[in-house]
Amino acid sequence: MFNGVKKRIMTTSAIDKSRFNHLIKDFHFAELFNELGWDYVKKTEKVVVHDTEYLLNAMAEKKGFVVFVCTHSSIPDDNIRKKIDNVVTKLYFEHLIIFCDSAKNHQIWQLIIREHGKPVVPRKVHYYSHQEPELLFQKLKGLFFSIDDEDRISIVDVRSAVTSQFNTNAERVTKKFYDGFKKEHTVFLEFINGVTDKVDKEWYASLMLNRLMFIYFIQRKGFLDNDKDYLRNRLKTTQEKKGKNKFYSFYRNFLLILFHKGLGSHERTPELESEIGIVPYLNGGLFDVHHIEENYPDIKIEDKAFEGIFDFFDQYEWHLDTRITATGKDINPDVIGYIFEKYINDRAAMGAYYTKEDITDYISKNCVIPVLFDEVKRNYPKALKPDSDVWNMLKEDPDKYIYDAVKHGVNLPLPDEIAVGLDTAKPNLLECRKEWNKPSPKEYALPTEIWREVVERRRRYNEIKSKIENNGITEINDFITYNLNIHQFAQDVIESTDAPDLVKHFYKAIRNITVLDPTCGSGAFLFAALNILEPLYESCIQRMEDYVSESSKGKYKFFEDTLADVKSDKHPNIQYFIYKSIILNNLYGVDIMKEAVETAKLRLFLKLAATVDADYNKPNLGLEPLPDIDFNIRSGNTLVGFAALRDVERAVEGHLLNSQLLKKEIEEIKEQAEIVKMAYENFKNSQMMIDSPSTRGAKTDLENRLQKLNEKLNIYQAKLYGVEVKNPPSPPFAKGGNSISPTLKKGD
Repeated sequence: MFNGVKKRIMTTSAIDKSRFNHLIKDFHFAELFNELGWDYVKKTEKVVVHDTEYLLNAMAEKKGFVVFVCTHSSIPDDNIRKKIDNVVTKLYFEHLIIFCDSAKNHQIWQLIIREHGKPVVPRKVHYYSHQEPELLFQKLKGLFFSIDDEDRISIVDVRSAVTSQFNTNAERVTKKFYDGFKKEHTVFLEFINGVTDKVDKEWYASLMLNRLMFIYFIQRKGFLDNDKDYLRNRLKTTQEKKGKNKFYSFYRNFLLILFHKGLGSHERTPELESEIGIVPYLNGGLFDVHHIEENYPDIKIEDKAFEGIFDFFDQYEWHLDTRITATGKDINPDVIGYIFEKYINDRAAMGAYYTKEDITDYISKNCVIPVLFDEVKRNYPKALKPDSDVWNMLKEDPDKYIYDAVKHGVNLPLPDEIAVGLDTAKPNLLECRKEWNKPSPKEYALPTEIWREVVERRRRYNEIKSKIENNGITEINDFITYNLNIHQFAQDVIESTDAPDLVKHFYKAIRNITVLDPTCGSGAFLFAALNILEPLYESCIQRMEDYVSESSKGKYKFFEDTLADVKSDKHPNIQYFIYKSIILNNLYGVDIMKEAVETAKLRLFLKLAATVDADYNKPNLGLEPLPDIDFNIRSGNTLVGFAALRDVERAVEGHLLNSQLLKKEIEEIKEQAEIVKMAYENFKNSQMMIDSPSTRGAKTDLENRLQKLNEKLNIYQAKLYGVEVKNPPSPPFAKGGNSISPTLKKGD
C-alpha cells in the first residue's frame, strides 16, 4: 500500500450525472473517484522521456489498481504516452493514466489492456472542455464500488471492471459495418464496366474499395488538402465543373489522376495541384497503375457508385487509432481485418478459415523469439550460458514470467475437505477426494474449473516455480515447454542487460529475421509478428540511446551509426522507422486470394500512416513515402513451383531423367536467381530514400528479371515432368496471375 493513503468517505450510491459533469469539467479527478468509492492516495512518480520530465500524480486506488494524472503543457503524443506507460507498468502493473494539458482544455484517459494470449491494446477516451462528458459518464459509472463491495472484491475484480468499461465493443460495430459493406461491395461491383473477366472484376472492386477506405482514414487526419471530407467534396466539385453527362466521370477525370499522378507519384505541376490540391506522395504500390488497369484500359465506373459508397462510409467515424467516441460508430484499421475475417468465415465451405488473434500471437511469439535467441547465441554465446545474467534474472523473480491464469488463487490455503486428498499415502484415497469433482469458487478457480483441475494447476505452478528457482530453465525453448511469458522475458533481457554487445546482437538478429506466412490471408500472422518485433526494436533503440548518452563519442560506433539512421530527418518519428523497418525487412506473405493480399498490404500501410500527423510546413506533409511491398506480400499458389533455390537442385535427385541433362538449366537458374536477389536488394535499399528517382526504375528492373526467372523455372519444371515446351507462354506474373516467383533471401 502507498504512503499517504487515506481511506475514502464511504458512499452508498452511484454518482449523480450533474455532479459528475461538474467534476470532469473542473478536472477534479480525486474527488470524482472518491465519490465512486475509490480510496484517496498521494504519491508522485517522475518519468523522463527524451530528456523531458513528466510528473504522474497518483490520486485514487482500489485494491492495488492505481489512477494517475499526468498534467503537462501539452499532452504528449502516442509514442511518448506509450513510453510513459511502460515505465509506470514496471512500478504499478494495474493502472489508468489521465493525461491533461495545463490549460485544462483536453483530457486523454488511457488504459493499456493486457490479456493473456493477445497483443497489448491501448484504449483511449478523449474529452475536450467544450464537450459534454457523456461517454466518460457511461464508462465511469460502472466503476462505482459500494461499502458492501469492500470485502468481496480483489484487484482482479477491479481490473475486470475497468477493462470491460474501457474496452471497445468492436464486434457490434464491426458486424453492422460488415453487413453494410457486403451490400455496398455487391452494388459497387455492378457499376464496374469494361472488365470482362469475373475474377478480375471482383479483384478490382476490392482494390478500389481498399483505396477508398485508405483515403477515408488519411483524409480524416488532414493529409488531403487539409480537407477532412476530401473525397465527398471533390466528387461534388467534379460534378459541378464537368457536369453529370456521360462524357465525364469522377472515376476517370479525378480519381485515376489522384491515384496515379497524385498519391502514386512524387512529381508535381501547378496544373496537377490545382486539380487535386496539396496531397502527399504515398508510394507503397497501392496507388500505382494496377495490372487490371493496364489490361483493361477502358474501365468505367458511374458517379452513382461513389455517391453510394460515400453515403455508407460517412455514417462512421474513421480513426487511425483506437480512440472511442460517444457515437459508437468508430472505425479503425483493425476493422479492416475483422471485415476480412467475416468474409472468410462466410466462405468456410471453400476451406478458408480465419485464425483468431490469441492463436496467431501464441504461435508467432513461440516461433519468432526462439529464433532471435538462437541467433544471438550463435554470434554471442557467452551471453546465454547457463550461469549468465540472463538466466539469473529469471531466478531473481520466479513468479514474474508465470502467467496470471496459472497463478490464480495459488496463495490461498486449500479447504480442509480438499487438502485431505493431497496425501496419496493415506487410505481411502477415493473417499478423501470425493469433493474434488465439484466446482471450485472463483477465488480459487479459473472459469469452469473443478477442484481436481485447481489442484493440478497448483501442482504445475509449484513445479515450474521450483524449476526456475533451482536454475532448471537455461534455454529459451523451455519457455515454450512450461508456457512462460516469453515475449516479456525477451523484452526484459534487452532492457535490463548491462552488456552492450548483447543489445547489439539482439538488434542485428531482429533486423535480419524474416517471417514468411505462405497463406497470409489479410495478414493475421504477419500482424502478430509485427506486434512481437515492434517493442523489441524499440527496447534495443532505447538501450542504444542509454549507452551513447552515458559514454564518450566513438565508444559505441555501431550504436551511434544506427541512431543516426533512426533519428534522421527523413523519418517522421522513431515509431514510423520501426514499423517501416519491420514491414520492409522482416515480413513476407503469399496468398492465393488476391483480395486477401490487397487487404494485408492496406492494413500494413494504415499501421504506418497512423504514426504521423499532417504537417503542411514540412516536405510531403511530414509523411515519409510508404514502402512498396509488392514483392513482400504477393498473390500466388505456394503449393506449386519451388520455394527456394536449393529445391531446384533437389528436384532432380533420383530422377529418371539424367540430372546431367539439366545441369546447364540449373546453372542458368542459379545465375538468374543471384541477379534477381541483387535487384531485390537494390529495390529495397532505394526505398529508404525519399523521392529516390531510382525506385521506379529498380522496381521495373526487378519485375522484368522476376518474369524471366519465373519463365525459366516453369520450363525447367515442365521438363521434370517430361513435358516439352516449344513456345513458352508469357509468365503469369505479367498478367497478375496466380503463379509466384520464389522469394530469394539470404541463405537460399
